[in-house]
Amino acid sequence: MKTKIIIFTTLFLAVGFILPAQKQIKLGIIGLDTSHSIAFTKLLNNENKEEKYKDFRIVAAYPYGSKTIKSSYERIPDYIKQVEDLGVEIVPSIADLLKKVDCVLLETNDGNLHLEQANEVFKAGKITFIDKPVGATLAQAIAIFKLAKQYNVPIFSSSSLRFVPQTQKIKNGEFGKIMGADCYSPHHKEPSHPDFGWYGIHGVEMLFTVMGTGCISVNRMSADSTDVVVGKWNDGRIGTFRGLQQGPSIYGGTAFTPKGAVPVGPYQGYEVLLDEILNFFKTRIPPVNEKETLEIFTFMEASNQSMNKGGKIISMKETYQKGEKEAKKLIRKLK
Repeated sequence: MKTKIIIFTTLFLAVGFILPAQKQIKLGIIGLDTSHSIAFTKLLNNENKEEKYKDFRIVAAYPYGSKTIKSSYERIPDYIKQVEDLGVEIVPSIADLLKKVDCVLLETNDGNLHLEQANEVFKAGKITFIDKPVGATLAQAIAIFKLAKQYNVPIFSSSSLRFVPQTQKIKNGEFGKIMGADCYSPHHKEPSHPDFGWYGIHGVEMLFTVMGTGCISVNRMSADSTDVVVGKWNDGRIGTFRGLQQGPSIYGGTAFTPKGAVPVGPYQGYEVLLDEILNFFKTRIPPVNEKETLEIFTFMEASNQSMNKGGKIISMKETYQKGEKEAKKLIRKLK
């Protein structure tokens, strides 16, 4: 009899440990002013969704959102309807959202709002994906990562361009050590964000995905149709980003390897990014580290300084130090 009780208790405890792992993970969206929110909801809440998404569902959304960027706030009413049709509850505040979800997709298009929104999420201890840009500026990005550490909340930020299979093959060394790279993407400007922070970040992210960290200096040449930024890495390699202000919206590049020149990209949709986000929510291990993300923002900030100084070569180290000082001020204002 005692043996039966022991076996039953063991099975009961085992089931108790298994059930939470099998429970559906409830996700919440902050910001229905970007197409990403709709794309993710359709993939996760569709009745015929893929098996790999069965453990996840978006259950709630706080729709706002920029109140100043017309291309963003005009989308919100239609996007609210679309996610409601997919079974998502619209809530009146981030506080209400946090009561209903396990993990957060911070999708607000306006990077200037991310610091305040993320701080509220971090205080609640919710693991968070922050869509690009992490913040509108280098200082905001640094402040967000510092707060995430303070509250012990895992975060990461990325665009989908990073996770294109071809680009990942290059990053993972399938073509040998990368000797240099040239990447490009559209560069649409938004007055509320520093150059590249609004859209050019796509191409900059591709560049750092294949080159890795270690950029030490930057200089930039600008024209009405195109901006070209050249970065020098600490091992002597050179990487460039071309921001396209005119012509077709294309994403891609070339990586130079011991096996020859190989293509970077192109864009292949949001699913590759969503897969990484969901794996992150399960493992709590960010697929993109803080150092690389902040180096991307330092590169963009240094490029702006170079442009303002007529193409002068700008130190990445000095640029980051200035951003770090400003980040401390931003954090103090939150308290």
